[in-house]
Amino acid sequence: MQIPHHIESTIRQHAEKGKTFNAYIYDTAPLKRRISCLKRIMPQGVEVFYAMKANPHPAFLNAALEADVTGIEIASLGEAHKAVAAGFTPSQLIYTGPGKSLEELTWCVENHIRTIHIESLAEAHRIQSLCEQSNTQQDILLRINANFDIHDAQTTFSGGSKKFGIDEEQLDVALPQILALNKLNFRGLHVYAASGVLNVDDLLHNCKLVFDLTQRIETQYQGVTCDIIDFGGGFGVDYLEKGTDFAAQAYADGLAAMIQDYSFQNRHFVLELGRWLAAECGWFCTEIIDIKTSRGKKQVICAGGINHFRRPAALAINHPTSIINMNKPKLFDGQESIHQEKVYFGGPLCTSADKLANDVYIEEAHIGDIAVFGLAGAYGLSMSNTGFLSHALPQEIVVTH
Repeated sequence: MQIPHHIESTIRQHAEKGKTFNAYIYDTAPLKRRISCLKRIMPQGVEVFYAMKANPHPAFLNAALEADVTGIEIASLGEAHKAVAAGFTPSQLIYTGPGKSLEELTWCVENHIRTIHIESLAEAHRIQSLCEQSNTQQDILLRINANFDIHDAQTTFSGGSKKFGIDEEQLDVALPQILALNKLNFRGLHVYAASGVLNVDDLLHNCKLVFDLTQRIETQYQGVTCDIIDFGGGFGVDYLEKGTDFAAQAYADGLAAMIQDYSFQNRHFVLELGRWLAAECGWFCTEIIDIKTSRGKKQVICAGGINHFRRPAALAINHPTSIINMNKPKLFDGQESIHQEKVYFGGPLCTSADKLANDVYIEEAHIGDIAVFGLAGAYGLSMSNTGFLSHALPQEIVVTH
């Protein structure tokens, strides 16, 4: 991984201040570029929402606002408050996710958010009751646990038994009940098959299956139109640096052709993108505290571990890794270092699960150097076990141009 010059300069500037260095460095320019690209290449009707679960830092929300995303996909009341504080209106929010509390749904109904994505019959009736109490209507999408999935995806959200949505096989029972709730405005479907998909054809096949499902529903239920179709996210990130970046232009072209084939013009198509927009915007940087050999393998112990950057351990992957040499003096003559070896990176926590990377080839590293893990802008600090062992939180440093 090649660290951009302005990022390395920022790391050195902050790491040379004397304290043990742990930080996320953020540059939101890639997020803005990718939003602008999607707005330019996607067919008419496609709307881009930033899935703020990827990174809720105000700098990312501000960048999404400046790039003129359609809105924010939220999954909690806390995220709703952060999005509004950043300048988004409630009418720009879509609320997804299972287990929405009564307090959360009350806020959504009272503030007239754009759509609530219903995950169960109980949730539908809960929203109906709230709307009756306030004498209002609420636009909703129905999330469906489709009877198909994408096998090569990093994470799947459909197929099999899932906590997400209503099973496709239960639609004939559930949908008539939802349509009968007079305070709910049924606007369409939310079908999110998988996350971290690099193969464009896989995601386009998912779109086709969703379009087929839409046609079946509209044929079966006279007068029902799915004028909003939410595909979720799914655009993958090439964490292994194999040159397999997700081809957004190919996806846009394929989706445009499919919309034409199905005569689905004049509808709204929602993309909830988080990782693909945010990953490239962050670097997790942590000081190397110790290097030692254990039964023939070098162990690199860093100041931060899964308490600061949990994602590599949680998903069993390595992020692109580089070393910034800080030229620290040796502590003693026999001090170990790394020279053209595959090594293990771990943190300071008292658990064997505290892994940052494994079998990563490193040209050279010494105690006191800074290990830098790239593509860390998504699912970094907010996903991590920050309370474990009560270590201080890492800094979050935003680079401005």
